[in-house]
Amino acid sequence: MTDLRERVLTLIPGVLDDLTTLVGIPSISSMPEHHPDVQRTADAVARFATDLGCPDVEIVSEGGQPAVIARFPAPEGAPTVCLYAHHDVQPTGDKELWTSDPFQVTRRNGRLYGRGVVDDKAGIAVHLAALRAFDGKPPVGVTLFVEGEEEVGSPSLARIMERHADKLAADVYVICDSANWQVGTPAFTTALRGLADVVVTVDTLDHALHSGQYGGAAPDALTTLVRLLSTLHDADGNVAVPGLDSEPPFALEYPEDRLRAETGLLDGVEFMGTGPLADRLWGRPSITVLAIDCTRVADASNTLAPSAHAKVSMRLAPSQDAAAALAALKQHLLDQAPFGARVTFGAEESAGGSLVALEGAVADAAQAAYSDAWGTDAVEVGQGGSIPLVGLFQSAFPDAHVLVTGVVDPDSRMHGIDESFDLADFTNACVAEADLLERLGRS
Repeated sequence: MTDLRERVLTLIPGVLDDLTTLVGIPSISSMPEHHPDVQRTADAVARFATDLGCPDVEIVSEGGQPAVIARFPAPEGAPTVCLYAHHDVQPTGDKELWTSDPFQVTRRNGRLYGRGVVDDKAGIAVHLAALRAFDGKPPVGVTLFVEGEEEVGSPSLARIMERHADKLAADVYVICDSANWQVGTPAFTTALRGLADVVVTVDTLDHALHSGQYGGAAPDALTTLVRLLSTLHDADGNVAVPGLDSEPPFALEYPEDRLRAETGLLDGVEFMGTGPLADRLWGRPSITVLAIDCTRVADASNTLAPSAHAKVSMRLAPSQDAAAALAALKQHLLDQAPFGARVTFGAEESAGGSLVALEGAVADAAQAAYSDAWGTDAVEVGQGGSIPLVGLFQSAFPDAHVLVTGVVDPDSRMHGIDESFDLADFTNACVAEADLLERLGRS
């Protein structure tokens, strides 16, 4: 391990240079004007694999954004490991709020900053470091799989996996797109919540009315919508929709003072819900009103609005059937409609969560590799966010082992302003993945 660590450490400056190149490409998959940039990052990743001597590199697209599949052959008798990451990123938001240019990597106080630097171009860099540690000839077969539309829900990923299943088949999948417990403590994600959302419309009138003439008798749509949305939680903030599942309690405790600091909760504001925070974040459903459409404040008049709309989003217990959860939400909204208002539904989507068992020889090798790299035991965590591709891998390759890792930490602000990662944790992740490949090759 000492020799391997030293080998990886010598590679880190070059890997960070290549990460800087990737971050410099604004590969925002949600914005059509940046689709050429998404192609540029795919080209760059393919070039990195080719430069490593990979004999089988291709860029595939099945109606969506390009993905890179690069296959390094397995030595005789060795297993094959698929290393996953994604090369697309979120929009920057207001660039004026960033401390530095979001598409120019900046180093400050032991952290690296930039849009996509941790979500998930760091994942690509970790994989490159592990492969370079063996000069492109790893002790196991490796399939580097880097997709380009994770930030928009991976709409073509299922087609890619179906049409290229022979190339993506592996014994172990390492998904480097998740978070560690904290800076200095590695983690494997073993529970991921699912997702379901829907646009709900409330109609109460067939035309707008003067609020002074008819207010107090005729219900306006916005007030009615607000009353309807208030039924989604009980007085303590627990989700009140019947038919939603919860997972058994998690062993890990989430300190309240840490969560207050991470979230920037204002003085005097209390957390929603009851029970252990880890359970609320990882194993129970949550409901958020993402947006409301009605009259803008700037355009307000003394009028009863006839119609109002909201987008309602749920995070689901990892084992919850997403379609059933969405149906339960819609039924609740229909049942709770105030004043007999008309409730209808628009655009909707759902994706199941995942439970990832961390057991067996592969898990033992992973825990040893990551614990050795950090010098402290790796822990198991859940994630409140959704990574639908985990479930896709589990369904497509049910006999394979799935490991969900990453370099995100509580200060990373992925999707937000000043996205970043801790350089020491990044280095440890590179060492750990290389060590894992070596251990799997020996086994």
